[in-house]
Amino acid sequence: MSDSDDTQGKHSGLIPWQTGQSGNPAGRPKGARNKLGEAFIQALHDDFQEHGVKAIEETRAAKPDQYLKVIASLLPKELNVKVSELDELSDDELFRRYRAITQALVAAGFGAEPGDTAAQAAQSSPGVSTLQ
Repeated sequence: MSDSDDTQGKHSGLIPWQTGQSGNPAGRPKGARNKLGEAFIQALHDDFQEHGVKAIEETRAAKPDQYLKVIASLLPKELNVKVSELDELSDDELFRRYRAITQALVAAGFGAEPGDTAAQAAQSSPGVSTLQ
């Protein structure tokens, strides 16, 4: 049976809805969708208030795998941990800071050996100011 056969049969003579028109003008009563969910959450809350801590303790002792599964399910799927303020710096900024530190060490008398590549790198960077 094709689509055209179907519209000729049980849907023949029906007028399609106009834009903005509803098949249920009275609509769903306000809050009807949420009533079951709210009742469930309230019942769960009431039960947890009475038995929650004991249930957690029993689960931890009897089923540690399930206990850990619940904990893991409550954690965000992705953690954005900032380890250091250096994480946000560009490579150029990191290199500028490296040179500034190296220059400060050379000026203080550390690493000023003739063959010291760090001292040479710090001295061979014209146009870059040191950070303070």
